[in-house]
Amino acid sequence: MSSGGALRVGIVCPYSLDVPGGVQAHVVGLAGALERLGHTVSVLAPAAEGTAVPGFVTPAGRALGVPYNGSVARVSFGPLTYARARRWLAEHTFDVLHLHEPTTVSLSVLTLLAAEGPIVATFHTSTERSRALAAFGGVLQPLMEKVTARIAVSPLARRVQVEHLGGDAVEIPNGVDVEEFAAGAPLPGYPRPETVGFLGRFDEPRKGMPVLLDAVRRLAPDRPRLRVLVVGRGDAAGLRRAAGPVADRLDVLGPVDDATKAAALRSMDVFCAPNTGGESFGIVLAEALAAGAPVLASDLDAFRDVLGEPAAGVLFPTGDGAALAERLAALLDDPAHRTALAAAGRVRAQDFGWPAVAAAVVRVYRAAVAADPRRVAAQGLR
Repeated sequence: MSSGGALRVGIVCPYSLDVPGGVQAHVVGLAGALERLGHTVSVLAPAAEGTAVPGFVTPAGRALGVPYNGSVARVSFGPLTYARARRWLAEHTFDVLHLHEPTTVSLSVLTLLAAEGPIVATFHTSTERSRALAAFGGVLQPLMEKVTARIAVSPLARRVQVEHLGGDAVEIPNGVDVEEFAAGAPLPGYPRPETVGFLGRFDEPRKGMPVLLDAVRRLAPDRPRLRVLVVGRGDAAGLRRAAGPVADRLDVLGPVDDATKAAALRSMDVFCAPNTGGESFGIVLAEALAAGAPVLASDLDAFRDVLGEPAAGVLFPTGDGAALAERLAALLDDPAHRTALAAAGRVRAQDFGWPAVAAAVVRVYRAAVAADPRRVAAQGLR
């Protein structure tokens, strides 16, 4: 392989492809982008039998749900998973192996146990008081010495891994298919005046649906046209019960494919991200920016990083339903401001497009290959 030649890349995703998630979407998107650049890619990931996966994915079997970072992570672990990881490594000759979240109890750490360099690790977790890292940091640190180069998806994710594991990481954000989100028509019957959008697992507390419902209850009496378009997984009947007097303002699409998600984002007057914490990056904000949806988001570190400086969106104090209502009303009443935000968002979204992200990741791959101790030792013997 020449310094600028095609690479053979192995990527390991710790979380099951059965259920959509930010890490899973990033891994699959990155693999596709690398293939478009001419590299050869194989992905190892948990996936139950019958799960539809891209051709470059090798399923690593069923996963179990475990509580993690205010959510439920579906991971696989144990002797059978370890054997599958070893078999996958034996069946491929990779120039570089890319592990995501290698400090979670998952397929990634098992693959790291079995693998040899060069190895790149990407850190997504942003929980500053990570019990797992605090408890096992000393155990994981010798294992992390096998890692040749590190990537963090945000400044906070970088800080967390530096504090717990030492070393440093290159910051490269999660990627978005900007063209897919930017092109096409809104949903049938849209746009409708005063449509506020929400995207995510709406019955997961940290996604902030109760905060949004609080704001909608405050605004509804004076805004008869106000609607909330909800996209994502959750108990729709439970959501309507929680909404109470504004249940009739909800249009719940439920889980959708990527094309419908993009159309839904293009149908919103304001995209609202009322999340209360636990976000490492904020991929939904990047998707909304790409779709040209004006963004109103909680004032979280991860969301500020995505919106950039000057901010390509509006922030409100995290968890404050009254402040959310006030800023939401101001945006709905100011179409010129929404238009300006949409334009700024499309510009900012280019930083998260797969061409830029994949090129940055490849530069880390090549640096890891060049720094591989075995290669360095071999060159020293010449």
